[in-house]
Amino acid sequence: MKINNVGFDHCHDADFFIDRPEGSGDYLLLLVRTSAVFEIDGKEILTPAGSVFIYPKGRPQRYRCVPLNVFENDWVHFDFDSRFEEEEFLSMKLPLETPVTMPLEFLSYCVKSIAYERYSDNPCRAESAALFMRLMFIKIKEKNQNGISGRRSTQFELISTVRNKIYCRPYEQRTVDSTAHEVRMSRSAFQHAYKKHFGMTFIEDLVKSRVSYAKMLLSTTNMNINDISASSGYHSYVHFARQFKEQTGYTPSEFRRKSQNVT
Repeated sequence: MKINNVGFDHCHDADFFIDRPEGSGDYLLLLVRTSAVFEIDGKEILTPAGSVFIYPKGRPQRYRCVPLNVFENDWVHFDFDSRFEEEEFLSMKLPLETPVTMPLEFLSYCVKSIAYERYSDNPCRAESAALFMRLMFIKIKEKNQNGISGRRSTQFELISTVRNKIYCRPYEQRTVDSTAHEVRMSRSAFQHAYKKHFGMTFIEDLVKSRVSYAKMLLSTTNMNINDISASSGYHSYVHFARQFKEQTGYTPSEFRRKSQNVT
């Protein structure tokens, strides 16, 4: 896998327009957060906000924002190291030049991770970036297959979007009421659905996501533990330390010493 270029959280003005008659010389994956217009074989397609669009290599790339709107997207230009690798990608039968509407939070996290790896000095950065790309391909394939078969309910999709958000951004302040309102459900219906789909309450999962994030910071950074508490979404260190020990069996300081002693 070759990552030729990558960008995330780009916001373009209302006159944004891409016109590459010969394509870009590689594959292009777009995560488009706003509604947009794509031209395919001379026909314009209006895509809704929250769409994935993949251009095959060698195809014209023409897309623009909806008039009087902005264009927000993440993108990855990529290619393959061998014909075998490309054939493996094509065998996944991902929809090419066809918008796939799906939650973008997790895919956007993958793009940001690819950008981080690309510009880092990590010795395994190429392999890590390739794994994030493959994970995105799998999730796009999964969404497309679910859309065709109709196996997943709208309720599951809504609840999954929320779960992706809390694991990508566990530090955001959330309550049951605010999150239920976000997915247009009553408090009781939301709590029932969340436990039905994920086997735990929303609050239990939120705590789990925050502790998991704190564990990552404790084991991979030199941040002050009080700062880690705040960065993980806690207003009170005492509250953080109590929940952390309930989840892990260790205090934050004990966990850091343990993780640093692992060889």
